[in-house]
Amino acid sequence: MSHDPTPQRPPRPEPASRPERPLRPRSERPERPERSERPERSERFVHPERRPRPRPERADRPQRPDRPDRPDRPPRPEQAERPQRPQRPVAVAEPPRRPRRRRPPRLSVERGIFPKLGRNGRLALLFSVLTGLLSHGYHLFRYPLYLTDEGIYMQRAWSLVRETRLSPYTYDYDHAPAGWITLAGWAFPLPKQFETFGNAINTGRFLMLLVHLGAVVLLFEVTRRLSGSVLAATIAAFFFNLSPIAVYYQRQVLLDNLMMFWLLLALYALLRRETTIRSAFAGGAALGIALITKENALFFAPTFMYLLYRRIQGSPSHRFTRTLWPFAAAAPVGAYVTYALLKNELMPSGLDFDLANPPADHVSLLYTLWWQIHRSQGSLLNHHGLLYTSWLPRDAFLLLAGMAAMVISLWWGMRKKRRDLGFFVAGTLAFGYSFYLLRGSVVLDFYITPLIPIFAMNIGMVADRLLKRPALRRLLGRMSSKVRIAVPAMLGVLLLASPSTGYLLTVNTEGRVAVADQYQSKLALTHMQQAQIAWVRKHVSPKARIIMDDDMWGELHDVHPFYPYAHSHWNASSDPALRDKLFRKRWQNVDYIIMSNKMRNSIHRNNGDGRENWILAALRNSERVWADIRGGIRLEIYRVNK
Repeated sequence: MSHDPTPQRPPRPEPASRPERPLRPRSERPERPERSERPERSERFVHPERRPRPRPERADRPQRPDRPDRPDRPPRPEQAERPQRPQRPVAVAEPPRRPRRRRPPRLSVERGIFPKLGRNGRLALLFSVLTGLLSHGYHLFRYPLYLTDEGIYMQRAWSLVRETRLSPYTYDYDHAPAGWITLAGWAFPLPKQFETFGNAINTGRFLMLLVHLGAVVLLFEVTRRLSGSVLAATIAAFFFNLSPIAVYYQRQVLLDNLMMFWLLLALYALLRRETTIRSAFAGGAALGIALITKENALFFAPTFMYLLYRRIQGSPSHRFTRTLWPFAAAAPVGAYVTYALLKNELMPSGLDFDLANPPADHVSLLYTLWWQIHRSQGSLLNHHGLLYTSWLPRDAFLLLAGMAAMVISLWWGMRKKRRDLGFFVAGTLAFGYSFYLLRGSVVLDFYITPLIPIFAMNIGMVADRLLKRPALRRLLGRMSSKVRIAVPAMLGVLLLASPSTGYLLTVNTEGRVAVADQYQSKLALTHMQQAQIAWVRKHVSPKARIIMDDDMWGELHDVHPFYPYAHSHWNASSDPALRDKLFRKRWQNVDYIIMSNKMRNSIHRNNGDGRENWILAALRNSERVWADIRGGIRLEIYRVNK
């Protein structure tokens, strides 16, 4: 038997059960005193151990056993005579100051904070619109000459209205159709349609005037919101309205003018105070329409995407907005591609993209784009390029100042992207399109048109920032605000009064100071072309087979008597229905050749593969029957001798 050394505890006795108290009825229970009759907290019962013990007085305190009781010593005399120290004043705590409210920034493109337009801003905007109306509306139908591309776009608008086709010839997707769809929508409801303002090109030019006035308003507002300054917007509108190169190209019926209107509208939609779903969709749709008006708008798209990213960053609906905006921009482009797909004209036959052998059975959208990408004509900066022969002679000040302002805007914008986001946007817009012009592909003279408002925007913003420098304020003091307005005003007067700029005055061929060509009342260039058409109607049979330029196509096809066999040299040499059936590539099948200004150079430039040799042969076997030569303008009519 094992013995456990650990002692065992005795069992714990069970507690005695308490006797149960009998429950008394509620009527016999004592009533609880009211709250007001209850004793105070000090009168309530407190356990003796929890009661505070009374502290004995100093005399009653027991003395320490190791320290005998010392008798009271008399005070020292110096201690008795010591004067009492004056009481220090008690510092009264001041009430806490309310923190100053941080003033919101006056301008923040990222957050949509823009200064109000105000009374002065409305007056400046009205002045800009009236200036644009006068500068572009005066002699609109007289200057400049009707150009080839104006006739091409109006003939395609005519085909939409009269034949419900995108082109009277084979549509080869050289340009997206939104531009002449807009022209057709403008001409269709007019009383006389294409002849409302005299002829088809005049009708299109009046629409260009309305488009320009709308673009002035959009450019003014976009510049003001990017810079926060009415002065910057006014300077931009000044160059956009009065620059000679702007007046020359913006009066013409060009797809570039329509494209810039849609681009400015898309930019304005992104610069609203709040980037709502409606404004995001409208901005994306406007960019999409610009893309199918002219494909060059693609070089502005990266700046638009970056601005959208900065505007919706941190927004509760940023995920939906960043999806909606590209969808709205891609919808018009998708409709254009779908049109080509439904007509089986999206891909070339056999997926053959050989530029030396174009597809013969049908045209192709992707093949045309591939061909346009691989076109080249050399550097734009050589001395025989358009920069030195056409653009700088028309307005060197705008181009050089705009290039310098673009560089400054990029520098400021890249240094402080948060504060100077507006400068970054303006600089990248100008840089993107400048890269397109300088990349080495084929560039026509009117391709400079979209760069004019962007350069004007950069000039206005940089000039306004330079006039706001702190050094100028310290130097001029109270006069700084007046100088900020006086300096640009004096510069504008000098540009208008100097004959070397061509803004209002110029030096004519005789060496005399005269009014610039765009405002010269005696210079009616388009009357020369109208006289040429009048001679054709009087001396040429409507059944004659005519080679001409596209600028008079609408006059000979839309006004009675009609000339159904009058076609441009480009279509006569490239469209199989005309080249192989009507003219059969024989110069003997040509009756008349109506030469527009510089048409001979265009024929030689287009004859790289020999496609227009038979037209040049007809020209060699013809005699001139009419001519009008004024200065550098030469209009002629030749009758082919068979």
